[in-house]
Amino acid sequence: MQDTKYEVIPPPGKPPELSENALTVLQSRYLIKDSQGKCIETPAQLFSRTASLIAGAEAKYGADSNQINGWHKRFYDLMASLKFLPNSPALMNANRPGGMLSACFVLPVEDSIEAIFETIKQSALIQKAGGGTGFSFDKLRPTGDRVASSGGTTSGPISFWRVFSEATNAIQQGAFRRGANMGMMSVEHPDILKFLYAKQNLKAFTNFNISVKVTDDWMKRVLSSSDSLHIVKNPRTGQRYLLPRRIDITDYTISDLHKLAGKSAPAPQAKGKFYTVGDIWKTIIKCAHKTGEPGVVFIDRINRDNPTPSLGKIEATNPCGEQPLLDYEACTLGSINVAKFVTSSDGKANMDWQELAATVKLAVRFLDNIIDVGSYPVIGTVRLAQANRKIGLGVMGFADCLFALGIPYDSKRAVEFGTTLMKFINENARKASCALADLRGPFPNWNQSIWRTKRNKKVRNASITCVAPTGTISIIADCSSGIEPAYSPVFVRRILDGSKMLQINPVFKQVAEKNGFYNKKLEKQIRQAGSIQKITRIPPAIRKVFKCAYDIKPQWHIRMQAGFQQHCDAAVSKTINFSEKATPAAVDKAYKLAYQLGCKGITIYRRGSRDLEPMELD
Repeated sequence: MQDTKYEVIPPPGKPPELSENALTVLQSRYLIKDSQGKCIETPAQLFSRTASLIAGAEAKYGADSNQINGWHKRFYDLMASLKFLPNSPALMNANRPGGMLSACFVLPVEDSIEAIFETIKQSALIQKAGGGTGFSFDKLRPTGDRVASSGGTTSGPISFWRVFSEATNAIQQGAFRRGANMGMMSVEHPDILKFLYAKQNLKAFTNFNISVKVTDDWMKRVLSSSDSLHIVKNPRTGQRYLLPRRIDITDYTISDLHKLAGKSAPAPQAKGKFYTVGDIWKTIIKCAHKTGEPGVVFIDRINRDNPTPSLGKIEATNPCGEQPLLDYEACTLGSINVAKFVTSSDGKANMDWQELAATVKLAVRFLDNIIDVGSYPVIGTVRLAQANRKIGLGVMGFADCLFALGIPYDSKRAVEFGTTLMKFINENARKASCALADLRGPFPNWNQSIWRTKRNKKVRNASITCVAPTGTISIIADCSSGIEPAYSPVFVRRILDGSKMLQINPVFKQVAEKNGFYNKKLEKQIRQAGSIQKITRIPPAIRKVFKCAYDIKPQWHIRMQAGFQQHCDAAVSKTINFSEKATPAAVDKAYKLAYQLGCKGITIYRRGSRDLEPMELD
């Protein structure tokens, strides 16, 4: 984080009021340091240098110095109030060498040694600057397939995936934050069984999340004819195969599979000898139950919302799954802390919708400006980032917002409120993007996008809203992350350097102190239990509202995700929490419900299924 030259840009407004944990994280990973590792920047100066750079984009559209100063103050106040924060790279890199401000990238993995290692190099450059990368391994020929140039056979996608993972490990020491990747593979790839089992070893691919891409047609077979045979296809030749049940999952090659003649259906007598659609589905469920991976991505649903289908299909997402992108596309995210918009009058809590609308409008402009002043370490991403101008405006502090409003997360009222809230943000974000299109013109690829052909609406950004997990920026804002329920009213969080910090939910603490039952003994009790539901000295009405991640049945997690997805251009990052005792059948039910309710993907986590968890209890 050291800069040889550092120009202090005086903050144009009041300094932010930050929690102790926020200061710890900022000092550890965001604030500029001298050659001895000492912070030489205050949080106010960080927000000021970020706001200054973003305001500078206004010059491109005719703003004079006074107007730019005005935008500097508006953007500074927006962040310093903690009502909105952009993704971490924007805070880390603004007005600094390199200057990469976007968090999300997808890179192609083409089927040649030269292309694979070029992508590895590109991902290393992105991760060094604090970005996350997503990949699809669909195009790589299966294990044992012919390599014409050498006369030999290929070692397959998993071996190359391992090189990607090791490259991330190699650059992590000098990077701003932990390297993050998303690896995806179609359920119809011949190496799908190897892909599904690869992360069952918890020490392998630790810097990758993985998801299986499934089509609507395949899901329909899961739901109605799961005993139909599962057919895979060699991406190089188009040849179709069946997967024999006798194959060794770790060592099988393409020659071990049963080749199908033409496009005819397999003979009925083949059943019993080969994997069915239901077998593959059960394998996905079994693996997810055991380790939380793989997730499932409903790829047809994602591509129905692809704003620029003429440029190609979407094959992968960013590391947390909320931002589907074309190859070489980039996206900048930002999140509104919705808890900041709860007001109280006559003892009743309400949302300040007018102030929220104004914040959405300013946040959209902020994110659009980033595209003009940010740098991109990979040349290919510059073209698409500026041609499609995708942004991802989402929310954080949602659980805190529900707490303040007195609404239990696991209730119909909460899902209805979440759906209404995201609809309001989405509609106002689109209005803001339309207004920017009137001022600056629509995004360059607008003419060949669904915004023109289907929606007949000029917008500045091909995609405008998504819901990110907001892991670190929610610590800075001292609020709950994304749309997740609170993990626990009191818990311990692990951060990048392995240190731990005590996290106390500010809304719970305020309510507990107001009602006279908060003390250190209670704090310790909650840290051990992870819940207040069995602490009888806390009034039942308060216990009902302050339900946390593992107090809430999985169906409510999924219903909330689906509610937000209804009014979201991209997708929603959400972890569906399960207790230690949850069965594979419960996971099966959750994955199917996510598909039936219109989610674009699903990720689950069963408590205790991994040795190290980022959030823990005593």
